[in-house]
Amino acid sequence: MTSGRKRRPQGEGSVHQRKDGLWAGVVDLGFVDGKRNRRTVYGHTEREALNKLAELRDAQRKGQNLAAKPRKFADWLDEWIEMKRRQGTRPLTLRGYRQLIKDHVKPTLGRKQLDKLAPTDVRRLIEAKAESGLSAATVKQVHGLIRNALADAEREELVHRNVAKLVKPPSVRREEARVLTIEEAKRLLVAIEGDRLEAFWICALTLGLRRGELLGLRWDDIDFANGLLAVRQTLQRADGALRFVDPKTDRSRRVVPAPEPTLAALRRHKRAQAAEQLAAGKRWQNLGLVFPSTIGTPIEPGNLSTRWRATRKKAGLDWLRLHDLRHACASFLLASGASPRTVMKTLGHSQIGLTMNTYTHVLPNIERAAVDAVAKRLFG
Repeated sequence: MTSGRKRRPQGEGSVHQRKDGLWAGVVDLGFVDGKRNRRTVYGHTEREALNKLAELRDAQRKGQNLAAKPRKFADWLDEWIEMKRRQGTRPLTLRGYRQLIKDHVKPTLGRKQLDKLAPTDVRRLIEAKAESGLSAATVKQVHGLIRNALADAEREELVHRNVAKLVKPPSVRREEARVLTIEEAKRLLVAIEGDRLEAFWICALTLGLRRGELLGLRWDDIDFANGLLAVRQTLQRADGALRFVDPKTDRSRRVVPAPEPTLAALRRHKRAQAAEQLAAGKRWQNLGLVFPSTIGTPIEPGNLSTRWRATRKKAGLDWLRLHDLRHACASFLLASGASPRTVMKTLGHSQIGLTMNTYTHVLPNIERAAVDAVAKRLFG
């Protein structure tokens, strides 16, 4: 084979054989910041170099910016996290992203060139994580993170396709959760009577608010005259600090009706808080919180969880998670005839499908009551 340079048609690049025998293909990308920019590929044969040139041109036609500085996937993940932070992603969410990247993505895929990442690379990682004993839910989170990071890389024209979309994520089997019954809920109400956080537990049970939403609740958010409660902020611990942040989604920012027993518990709580403020004197920090510490500062979410474990034990409900009170609220509403859309609005779900999928265990009873009611009207 004769060494030397072979000219290709205009715009298709050129190939030539180097002194060491390798074939090099060059694509001229024009001027970038006043300097001529070229991309070079190598092959052991002329055909291999030509094929790599063709792949480059195909990627360029599909929208990839070949003039972008080549970077490893790990470098893009760091840039992506910073981009998400600037876009206002919640600190707790960012912390979860960073943990997934550090533990599961960078060790395997971090050194790969971003634009060289292949579906096979992603598939092998997902399979390896599944075989390692990692839960299906966590493996699915890993896949979702890679897919989302590559989606933004595609929008930035750093890759011409999102290879993670070509990899099937693991299926997560939804386990039937134990649901609090009305009788158990009554037992809980007896156990919490007189507790400093009695109103907190009652709000969680009757309004379905999340832990952070209740910890971020202010007295200004409660309209006692009209029996309404507004969710406007949430408390989170992230990067070593407690922060008040906006609710998760637009639908999480909501106004919910509060029943009279809940309002009565909040009034009692307000009177007890006034006594605490008087006892604290100058140590009291008036942040206007409904559920602060004994000196007015935000309650540490972890400390609240510790309090809850002692509370549920007192009620003989050791299995009951604090978040289960939110599920119980939704189940009770549905069983009482509330529409799924009403429950969706009360809980602040972003999609009706989330409500329907989460509370499918209640729907058969609702459907049975509905068809029985129709039959009663038809047949007396």
